Parts: sequence; structure tokens; C-alpha cells
Amino acid sequence: MEEISHQGLRWLVRTALLFALTLVIQMLGLPQFFTGPLVNAFLLLAALLNGIWSGVIIGLFTPWIAFARGILAPPLGPMIPFIMAGNAILVIVFSLVAGKRENLRREITGIILGSFLKYLLLSQAVAWVVQVPPPVAKAMQTPQLFTALAGGAIALIVYRVIPARFKSYK
Repeated sequence: MEEISHQGLRWLVRTALLFALTLVIQMLGLPQFFTGPLVNAFLLLAALLNGIWSGVIIGLFTPWIAFARGILAPPLGPMIPFIMAGNAILVIVFSLVAGKRENLRREITGIILGSFLKYLLLSQAVAWVVQVPPPVAKAMQTPQLFTALAGGAIALIVYRVIPARFKSYK
């Protein structure tokens, strides 16, 4: 029983640390073309280092933090549930395709597929479900694909340089 509680505590601490680092990125106030890829990178790093649910949980909170911080403009408020779902899709698809063993080809495929599905969800949400001003709608389309892909590339590079002792999840 002690091992289970130790593992649970370890998971919680790692998730909290990765979430805190993601918040720091959001709080820096950098332009979206820096912040977006870095947030996506942390979502995928959380999945790589701590498991799928770590990345999903962080991805569910980041849109709310971005909204509260003013990174996500008020007209994007109705998009928060879709952004949450897009983050979850990115992490889940990546994790399922990448698998538990390091396999660069599968990881790249997971990033491409997860990024495309996130982009598809967000772009279709602004096209069919949520009424937002045209510039806001444009921000939820192609830029989302590029920030997710860039975040995936960053995550894979960072993951490859992290010492093995920190990769205990895989």
C-alpha cells in the first residue's frame, strides 16, 4: 500500500511541477507564437514524463488560466470548452499513437495526428458552433495547427535531452 501512495504522490508532484512551469510560460506575456508552442510542448512533455492523464489535466486548466491572465481575449471565452477538448485530443492521440516505448517515428506520427485533430476541432468550432469575430476565428484555425506541431517538436527535443532518471514513467 505504501508503494501505491508513493507513486500517487510522485505523480501529483510531477503534474503540479509541470503545471507550474506551464503557468510561468503563460504569465510571461510573450506573443502567442511563442506561448502557444511552449504550452503545447508542456502538455506533451507531461504525457511523456508523467503519463497521459497528467497532460490532459494540465491541458484542461491552461485555457482558464490564459483567459484569466488576458492571454485569451474575452471574445474567445466561448471557445474555452473547445480549447480544453483540443488540448485533451492532442495529448490523448499523441499518447496512444506514441505508445510507452521511445519510438521517434510513432511520436512524430502522434504529434502530427494529434495536432491535426486539435486544429480540426477548433477550426470547425469557430466555423459552425461558436460566433466570434473574424480575426478571432482566424486565430483558432491554421495558427493552432502550427503551434501544436511546433510544440510537439519542442517536446521531443526537450524529452531527448532530459536525463533518464527523470523518465521513469516510460
